[in-house]
Amino acid sequence: MEKQKLPNSGVIIGLGIASILLCWCYGVLGLILATVALVLAGNSKKLYNDSPEDYDNFGNIKTGKVIALIGLILNIIFLIFIIWMIMTVGWEVLQSGDQELIQERMEELLGQ
Repeated sequence: MEKQKLPNSGVIIGLGIASILLCWCYGVLGLILATVALVLAGNSKKLYNDSPEDYDNFGNIKTGKVIALIGLILNIIFLIFIIWMIMTVGWEVLQSGDQELIQERMEELLGQ
């Protein structure tokens, strides 16, 4: 019997790359994409472990999982940074868009 490809290997890699590229969306959109990629990778790994002799592209699943993990970490770091900015500078100041006020608040925080 000819070996077949694991389902969703390309989707997992694509979602992982998209999660890295979209981490600037306040960390939320990329976080969702990375989580979906990791769930799909887990399902594909389970399928591979049931019958490894039937599939030949498990390396793509592992690569996609690593990319998704990198995206997940980047999104979490960016989300923590956004929460920190809101807590320290203030939501009203950030919403105002006044660059001088934002810079003034940042200088106060840094003690300059």
